[in-house]
Amino acid sequence: MSPADTGASTVVGAAPAVRTAAATSPVRSTARPARSTAGPAPAASDRTPSADSRMTPGGPGYRRMSLALFLAGVATFALLYSTQALLPLISGEFGVAASEASWTVAAATGGLALFVLPMSALSERFGRRTVMTASLAVAVALGLLVPFAPSLGALVVLRALQGAALAGLPASAQAYLAEEVRPKALVTAIGLFVAGNSVGGMSGRVVTGWVAQEWGWRVAVGVVGVIAVLCAAAFRLLLPAPKHFRPGSLRPRVLAGTVRDHLADPLLRRLYAIGALFMTVFGGVYTVIGYRLTEAPFSLPQGIVGSIFLVYLVGTVSASTAGRLVGRLGRRGALYLAGATTAAGLLLSVVDSVALVLLGLVLITAGFFAGHAVASSAVSKTATHGRAQASALYQSAYYIGSSAGSTVGAMAFHAQGWAGTVGVGLLAVLGVVTITLLGSRAARLAARRNPATA
Repeated sequence: MSPADTGASTVVGAAPAVRTAAATSPVRSTARPARSTAGPAPAASDRTPSADSRMTPGGPGYRRMSLALFLAGVATFALLYSTQALLPLISGEFGVAASEASWTVAAATGGLALFVLPMSALSERFGRRTVMTASLAVAVALGLLVPFAPSLGALVVLRALQGAALAGLPASAQAYLAEEVRPKALVTAIGLFVAGNSVGGMSGRVVTGWVAQEWGWRVAVGVVGVIAVLCAAAFRLLLPAPKHFRPGSLRPRVLAGTVRDHLADPLLRRLYAIGALFMTVFGGVYTVIGYRLTEAPFSLPQGIVGSIFLVYLVGTVSASTAGRLVGRLGRRGALYLAGATTAAGLLLSVVDSVALVLLGLVLITAGFFAGHAVASSAVSKTATHGRAQASALYQSAYYIGSSAGSTVGAMAFHAQGWAGTVGVGLLAVLGVVTITLLGSRAARLAARRNPATA
């Protein structure tokens, strides 16, 4: 068994009882034909001979697809976190504390978390590419309105709407990849999409930092909106038409049954929790870091603070190499390493040294993006039907974690300073390690009951 297969087998073998039940339960067997009648069951179509035509690295369409989704990831994260590096300036203009200004970030991620599941259902009916295109179009239009918000309340509302619009992209993108890319290349393909997220998050924050230093935060978010327009146009031109998509049903009963199936899977539940906890760390750290670096003892200018986000390039690398990490260490080993790296970065960032704070951010970013790429790709491999909904549930948990991290991290900073924010992050990392340990224990018990799956 190859190392890559070992990583996959940990996913398949961790929840055999759920899949067996899904296949043999009389209740579910009556529900599945309804899905097949509407034509969803991506997993079923994956098993047909035509599945051999799915994309693979070096094959036709793979580079276009990778670049298109990379640019979609850039636009998504640039828009979603466009105000994060500007929070000190927003606090100054509206005369509010960090905990209040942080709602411009939390509202966007919260809107995405609330709407990602309904939008994924639309993608099952109308197609991944159609929903992703519409989501980006609405989000960039709202992005061009954000600079004109007359008050903090209006800004928060616009950001919430923008997050809701972006909800159609993450889950649909992962479902598109699961249907159009061969399984052995899936972790790498999703890693490239996540890498696009990291570049978007980095470029948005760096650009806004320097532009805001000269012309203010409103011009800065406007520039991000223009960049997102260009990325959205290129995405639509480059993304290959899907070949393996089969329209599904919009019936609430079918959707509820699919969601219930996914939430009944203990492996998926663990992956959702891991995604939420990793994002709690990341959301808290990057929401508050601007305040830490613009205040004493650092007192750095806004442009320099924005440039700190160049460490996102580390996330680009760690996300795109997640497939090799899983092949070498297995899924759970990769998650342990990601958690340990994140915790080390948190501890280093407490020291009042720009160099050590920067090194801490590098480790936090590398650990987060690696953990996110591993967990999200495991969701796509684990789900045997309703992949858009499985990915949507992960994205919902992920962005709930972002909203919680942004809000709780800012509150902890207001009460205890940077040490408070770090404390919140360490608790979240402890949760990741604990859940992964529980997964390891469950896998060992399953192997003892059924050695053939080990």
